[in-house]
Amino acid sequence: MARTLTIARVMSKTNESLSSLIPELEKGGQEPGEQPQDQRKISDCWREIHGEDDWVGMLDPIDPILRAELIRYGEMAQACYDAFDFDCFSKYCGSCRFTRQKFFQGLGMVDHGYELSRYLYVTSNINLPNFFKKSRWPKVWSKNANWIGYISVSNDELTERLGRRDITISWRGTVTRLEWIADLMDFLRPVSSDKIPCPDPTVKVESGFLDLYTDKDEACRFCKYSAREQILTEVKRLIEKYPNEELSITLTGHSLGGAFAILSAYDIVETGLNVMADSRAVPVSVFSFSGPRVGNVRFKERLELLGVKVLRVVNVHDMVPKSPGLFFNENMPSALMKLAEGLPWSYSHVGVELALDHQNSPFLKQTVDPSCAHNLEAHLHLLDGYHGKGHRFVLATGRDIALVNKACDFLKDHYLVPPFWRQHENKGMVRNHDGRWVQPERPKHDDHPEGMHHHLRQLGLTSDG
Repeated sequence: MARTLTIARVMSKTNESLSSLIPELEKGGQEPGEQPQDQRKISDCWREIHGEDDWVGMLDPIDPILRAELIRYGEMAQACYDAFDFDCFSKYCGSCRFTRQKFFQGLGMVDHGYELSRYLYVTSNINLPNFFKKSRWPKVWSKNANWIGYISVSNDELTERLGRRDITISWRGTVTRLEWIADLMDFLRPVSSDKIPCPDPTVKVESGFLDLYTDKDEACRFCKYSAREQILTEVKRLIEKYPNEELSITLTGHSLGGAFAILSAYDIVETGLNVMADSRAVPVSVFSFSGPRVGNVRFKERLELLGVKVLRVVNVHDMVPKSPGLFFNENMPSALMKLAEGLPWSYSHVGVELALDHQNSPFLKQTVDPSCAHNLEAHLHLLDGYHGKGHRFVLATGRDIALVNKACDFLKDHYLVPPFWRQHENKGMVRNHDGRWVQPERPKHDDHPEGMHHHLRQLGLTSDG
């Protein structure tokens, strides 16, 4: 009888050896008292996984396929951090470390089953010093642009397994510094003020999010088009490329990237971009991790009316999902919230929340460092161990706990995993033919695909002048 690849379940006893964390080949089976192994295929239930019924009955206890998909999309958001050049001593600071053609290969993610369609850029002219990264070199890859994420499409093999072709938009957020929250706690602004075709002027989002999403610098090769224009034109191109297929549009992001995921998902549907030529509506869903509030209660209501599905994964000890709108938010009595509706500081979360608690993980130490509670890898670790409220913390897939310390110091010391262990080898320095250590030149990045202006014109976002 053929043996199937399963993952050893990792129990929450802290005195277990690290060898117990290693995935291994086992015969199919189950532990005493455990539910029979889920025989469903994602191709049969993907619409439920993506929120068709607002995840009713799927979060407590958590649906195992949903958990696996959340981790998978979380890893696509994490890829934005792993690929980003944060080093201000690098002439490529603020860019992606890999070319588009070698992105997944460079990150060891070729088995994820996606093909990278395009990179996304935003202008760094906006005053957000705690979010943008700029090089100290006088001559750099771009003076005014930052790489912000990517759009990818499932390949044929993954498409068959998923039951549809998946267009995924992954947004970069913030890793450790949380001061960007103060930078962005400004005021609410109507989305229609930035040419997003919303019929209701009372639908508002945080003004800083709108600036980042819609601003551009026409003198810059990379951000001469706004992030909004880059996304809408690429989604339009991809939908037209697969006119006869079942499609889904999935957006994911962590931290500030979670806010962009929600805003861009709303924009795609408000613009009507998800409606195909044969009038089929492509489902649009968001898997957000540790994201802030984005807009007011009218924005929430409009998002729900349009059918955008949002599942927000949060850590209850993280401060970011509590901002902005610290005082006026969805937790207030409805009557009081109604009175505060017109205030420029009255915010409301959207969608459905999956609340996790890092104190339930026996692998994590107690810390007051807010960046640990905010860390994306820690969220994915908590997802792997979460089975429902009051359930024991058990790693369902045996996800490597060492990943938690990739960019923070959160694991208990006896696991002997160094903090902040992920580093670019020699910080990108190589020896040249003279034996000197230098920063090598990198291949030039693609900026914008051919035909983008054509799609902009079709969308009514530009003129021929």
